[in-house]
Amino acid sequence: MIHLDYRDTRPLYEQVRDGLRKLMVTGVLQPGDKLPSVRSLAMELAINPNTIQRAYGQLEAEGYVVSVSGKGTFVEELQQQNTQRRAEVEEKLRPLREELRSLGMTAAEWAALWEGGNS
Repeated sequence: MIHLDYRDTRPLYEQVRDGLRKLMVTGVLQPGDKLPSVRSLAMELAINPNTIQRAYGQLEAEGYVVSVSGKGTFVEELQQQNTQRRAEVEEKLRPLREELRSLGMTAAEWAALWEGGNS
């Protein structure tokens, strides 16, 4: 299910989060599917349950999962995931767009770049 690389510079919770996110985006985990409990996934991966809890918390903040008290953590609809990820990417794009504008890029050049052409 999830592979942890102890030589990876990323913290384990990020590896768990990214592994689960990949399973959701590729369709291995479908909307409505229940994720393993924090304790069972921690035992399976032989890591601290707090690490799993942190990964689940980030996935919930990003809109990939929803926690239902007393029932577990479930994969959200893809639309919710896309909305959250789009907002994150747009936030990263704004400063780049502003810098290009300050360097004299016109709206027509921006549109050409957006459509995949060269400026």
